[in-house]
Amino acid sequence: MKAAPLLARPLAVAHLTALDVAPVPWVRLAARAGFDAVGLRMHPAVPGGVAYPMASGSAALHELRDALAGEGIAVHDVEFIPVVPALDPASFASLFEAAASLGARCVNVSGDDPDEGRLAANLAALAELGRPFGLRIDLEFMRWRHVGSLAQAREMIARVGHPNLAVLVDALHLSRSGGTPDDIARTPRGWIGSAQLCDARAALPASDDDAIREARTDRLPPGDGALPLDALLRALPADVALSVEMPYPSLPADARLELAYGAARRVFDGLGVVSV
Repeated sequence: MKAAPLLARPLAVAHLTALDVAPVPWVRLAARAGFDAVGLRMHPAVPGGVAYPMASGSAALHELRDALAGEGIAVHDVEFIPVVPALDPASFASLFEAAASLGARCVNVSGDDPDEGRLAANLAALAELGRPFGLRIDLEFMRWRHVGSLAQAREMIARVGHPNLAVLVDALHLSRSGGTPDDIARTPRGWIGSAQLCDARAALPASDDDAIREARTDRLPPGDGALPLDALLRALPADVALSVEMPYPSLPADARLELAYGAARRVFDGLGVVSV
C-alpha cells in the first residue's frame, strides 16, 4: 500500500540550477517545468559573480513582476549575501525592498567571518533589517566557509538568538560537511527555514576546491546518486520549504529544469510526499 502523504507544500527551484538565465526567462522556464516558485540571484555570491540586481520600482522589476503573475509562480528566496568582516548590513535595505516587492520569503546568506562575535552581530542586524520586509534570513553552511557544518550553523543560530534567523540545509552541503538526517531530526524545531535538494556521488570530494567544483557544476538529479534524500525528507519538519538546486551544465536550461522537477517528484512520490 502506498504511504499516506507526509506533507503538502510548494516546490521551488534555486537560481544556481541555471544561473546563466536572466530572471524573466528563468521564471518562464521554471513555470513550464512545473515548479511553484523560484529563487533569484540578485546579489553575487563572490565578487564579480553572476547576479541580476534590480531596484524597487525599476522597469526591470516591473517586468519580472508581470512575468511572475502571468506564469502564476512565486519567488521563494533571494540570494546571496556572504557575511564577510567588512559587511555593512544597512547597505542591503534596497535589496530587501526589491525582494519584498517581488513577494520573496527569505534571503540566503553565508557565514564568512572568523570573528564569531562580529559575525553574530551582522547576522542579527540582517535578521532585524529583514523583519519589516517579511524576509527571513536563512544561513547556509558549506564546508569551505567559516560556518561550514550544521553544528556550526546551529551554534550561530543559538548565539544570535533572533527569531528571524534560521538555517538553510542543502542536501549536498550536509553530506560533504559530515552531517546526517539524524542531525536534522535533532535540530530544535523552528531553526530550519528551508532545504535544497539534489543528489551526488558516494565519493567525498578530496579538497575544498573539489567540493566547490562539485557544488557549482557536478551535482546529480535527486534520486540519481548516493545522498540519503528519503531520510532527509522524513527528518525535515513539515513546514520547511523545499527547493531543488541542481546545476547540470551538460543539459540546456529547459531540459535541466524539466529533469530537476521530474526527478524531485519521483523522490517525493516514493515517499508519498505531495507538492502543491
